[in-house]
Amino acid sequence: MGVKKVLVKILRKAYRVISKMPRKENVVVFESFHGKRYSDSPRAIYEYMKKNNPEFKLIWSVDKNSTKLFDELQVPYMKRFSLKWLFLFPRAQYWVNNVRLATWMKRPEHTTYLQTWHGTPLKKLGVDIEEVHIPGTKTDKYRKNIIAESKNWSYLVGPNAYSTEILARAFAFNGPVIESGYPRNDVLTNHTPQQAEKIRQSLNIPKDKKVILYAPTWRDDQFFKKGKYRFEFQFDLNKMKQQYGDDFVLVVRMHYLVAENFDFAAYDGFIIDASNYYDIADLYLISDVLITDYSSVFFDYASLNRPIIFYMYDLDDYRDRLRGFYFDIESEAPGKIVKTEDDLFVELTRATTEGHVDEAQFKRFAERFCSWEDGHATERVVNRVFYNQK
Repeated sequence: MGVKKVLVKILRKAYRVISKMPRKENVVVFESFHGKRYSDSPRAIYEYMKKNNPEFKLIWSVDKNSTKLFDELQVPYMKRFSLKWLFLFPRAQYWVNNVRLATWMKRPEHTTYLQTWHGTPLKKLGVDIEEVHIPGTKTDKYRKNIIAESKNWSYLVGPNAYSTEILARAFAFNGPVIESGYPRNDVLTNHTPQQAEKIRQSLNIPKDKKVILYAPTWRDDQFFKKGKYRFEFQFDLNKMKQQYGDDFVLVVRMHYLVAENFDFAAYDGFIIDASNYYDIADLYLISDVLITDYSSVFFDYASLNRPIIFYMYDLDDYRDRLRGFYFDIESEAPGKIVKTEDDLFVELTRATTEGHVDEAQFKRFAERFCSWEDGHATERVVNRVFYNQK
């Protein structure tokens, strides 16, 4: 057995022992996307509690390669799997997380685990996936892991009425779903023009240019190895630069599971790679139009009442084989679905000058999926979990 395997075995055994020790009262441990981000609903809850709930000790669990940002922002943290983490994480009174934890990281009896998750589902999730195409994972094992993890959750956050039943079923979760809206989306209602301008400046976006945000998801069967996915652009970046470079910048936000390092040096001044930018909500605020595919980003972005384009070049395969959908996106999408590069550019020109392709359809979508996004979701979640207010 190698040294690394021995250390992992010791860590897991120590975790089990320490998790039975007395809990650390009022300690809240936050984690986002496996400790790699300062983002999403955990960030929103942390910042709210830092301002409004001084009786709690707040600390982040951070991947060892992601500490720089936390240092820059002066956010208190501990390195994931460090000695400090080992003696605090399994003893904390509260966990706040937005993805699944490793199967060995069981919730101790004394800990309240708030699972915020990270998106309204279009594509099927969890046990609803009929056949898993993730590398190194068999469908039965995947489902067992989902069920084992959700047994640890004390609460699950629901972004809208549509999601409440789906998320509970997909994760086989029998506990309370907090019908609050997503804390991460409060900023989409509460932001100021000054905030957006500050973000633009940090990304060196010229004042005279508008922003196209491209945020696609990953494909389960396109990968280098387990946990490392690849992505190929299905439109000509040179052609897009020629057509839109004078008036727009393209902000590219790849999914956190996509492992490729894209070289956009040839598109300097037009493409900004924001894949490692810590929170996509900031990118929503500065963008004038969103291009996506099956990613849940469009549910959140709809709160801003800005045009959305769906570039679904592989729609039939993704829908019928790879994942499957919970509703008919072709009839309910809050924007135009295009499948070719030519149609994408035609719609981009139209959307950036005329806005929504169908105002009534967009309004129906927003009423169904964004009605809880009133800027107070975080407050509702905090009151429920930390003060037991219903």
